[in-house]
Amino acid sequence: MKAKAVKIADGVYWVGVIHWHSRTFHGYGIPGTTYNAYLVFGEEKTVLIDNVYRGMFEQFDARVKDAFEQEGKEFKIDVFVQNHSEMDHSTFLRQTIEEYNPDAEIYASQNCINFLEAQYHNFSDLEINAVATGDELDIGGRTLKFISAPMLHWPDSMFTLLAEEGILFSNDAFGQHVAHSKRFDEDYDTQYLLREAQKYYANLVTLGSPMLRMKLDELTNTGLINDIKMIAPCHGQIWKNPAPIVEKYSEWGSGVCKDKITVIYDTMHHSTEKLAYQIAEGIMSEGVEVVMYFMQEDGPDDVITDILDSKAIALGAPTMMNKPFPRIGNMMYWLDCVNFKGTGSEKNALIFSSKGWGGGAVAKLQNDLEAAGFTVTDTLDVLFVPDEDVMAEAFEKGAELARSIKE
Repeated sequence: MKAKAVKIADGVYWVGVIHWHSRTFHGYGIPGTTYNAYLVFGEEKTVLIDNVYRGMFEQFDARVKDAFEQEGKEFKIDVFVQNHSEMDHSTFLRQTIEEYNPDAEIYASQNCINFLEAQYHNFSDLEINAVATGDELDIGGRTLKFISAPMLHWPDSMFTLLAEEGILFSNDAFGQHVAHSKRFDEDYDTQYLLREAQKYYANLVTLGSPMLRMKLDELTNTGLINDIKMIAPCHGQIWKNPAPIVEKYSEWGSGVCKDKITVIYDTMHHSTEKLAYQIAEGIMSEGVEVVMYFMQEDGPDDVITDILDSKAIALGAPTMMNKPFPRIGNMMYWLDCVNFKGTGSEKNALIFSSKGWGGGAVAKLQNDLEAAGFTVTDTLDVLFVPDEDVMAEAFEKGAELARSIKE
């Protein structure tokens, strides 16, 4: 296979792969993705940063070798840096070490070293250097600075900063699941990329928000944040202008939200749907933005994306056999998994439901939402089909929820 490396700075190349047809990752829908890896040429050593996923070796190998051709240098990789052990970034690490240079130096966090062995069971015989914040590597005229970044988004994660150029190889942090022919943020609409980055953050990084805040504070206090001129993540576009994505990460990780409410519902005979629409009308009557999701048609990953910057949610499901309609269950597990409370955002919730007789959905949903970090401020449990009085009540409860986020 033939594939060209992309030069992102003098002596620095993107040698990753484009997975055009990938449609799901980490359990949520994506329009394709990239697995980014980078080659850095120093005067004395050449460094390969990160690796790629299964089925992608030929494309990866072709780009690596093309980078050497572009540099006019004899093929030899002296150093492997592994920022994170997850399989989409490490599948061919052992193979590339054996094929490219079995005597190369290898650097990773201690957790990464442990996780590689636990996943592949063939790394214990290698001498891998454990590094953490403060450790540096001179590769000849260039310096790699290692920065521990646990829970962004695994305990083993770290960043590598190419100090002289200010390029931060951030692995999963600051990424997006997109598949495009061009490599830089400047090649595509910024708002589009930030939306994809928001989906990525909401579904993958939210749980690590407390660690993100600490890491951004650390980078600011040490002055390193001012040294970062480019962010090269392991998924999606490379940020030549990192300011917008750093600002957004600061907001998302600190619970900064819009005057916005996400309405989520499922329905059997459309009674709960009628309540959802009426609650939305009440919210809108107070000038608050509404985003609506119907769980028969919509995926929880998109819902999670909008909840990230919403101040409240309205969640509805009919009762079925004394419990919430089961199709809402995937959504509830997802909410519990990401747990937005870690962002510092106190999100209110209104629960609504239609029942045939005994009910039961509201109590279960309330327990689950509170466990996921939401504050349930009100409920509406309706018998069968809502009449005009109930619809008026639903409207008012929507309006009350909207007013609660503006207080």
